[in-house]
Amino acid sequence: MNAAKYIGAGLAAIGMGAAAIGVGTIFGNFLSGALRNPSAADGQFGRAFIGAALAEGLGIFAFLVAILLLFVK
Repeated sequence: MNAAKYIGAGLAAIGMGAAAIGVGTIFGNFLSGALRNPSAADGQFGRAFIGAALAEGLGIFAFLVAILLLFVK
């Protein structure tokens, strides 16, 4: 029973790594686009932060699920 909790928490923690990959992809693509068209970079900067915030929110949610799996009886 205890091992299943740890396996479940480990699987839920994969979402945190996926969020980090997502944020890196968002800002990498933003930087690539900003270097190609610097005049449009200001208009897209806010959207990049919104996308990063949504990706980080999913990572925090995955962390919360992992913690709940570990500490809830």
